[in-house]
Amino acid sequence: MIGYVTLGTKDLKKAAVFYDRIAAEMGIGRFIDSETFIAWGKPGRGAGLALTKPYDGKPMTVGNGVMAALAAKDKAQVDRIYQLALSLGGTDEGPPGPRGEGFYAAYFRDPEGNKLNAYVVG
Repeated sequence: MIGYVTLGTKDLKKAAVFYDRIAAEMGIGRFIDSETFIAWGKPGRGAGLALTKPYDGKPMTVGNGVMAALAAKDKAQVDRIYQLALSLGGTDEGPPGPRGEGFYAAYFRDPEGNKLNAYVVG
């Protein structure tokens, strides 16, 4: 149902370093790359996550209750993504672990405060 999620940024180049590393861990590269917008995805499947400076020119803000979820291939990858995010300046929002029956996830924020999680079902 969802084609992609776009998050705001104050500094596209700096934020891209964080997301390039997370995407690389997941085997994904840049799908679109311009001066104002970067999206990561797989060829033939479209973008999954994108970053942009706000179109209206106003300061970027973090949405309260907004979160982008990144589908990992297994629990070990959830753990690696979480540790990678923290090593890149992200902050903890809930360490890796079970979150109900059959759902394993880790929650973190990027250096600008956008909330994400890495998860696997099963």
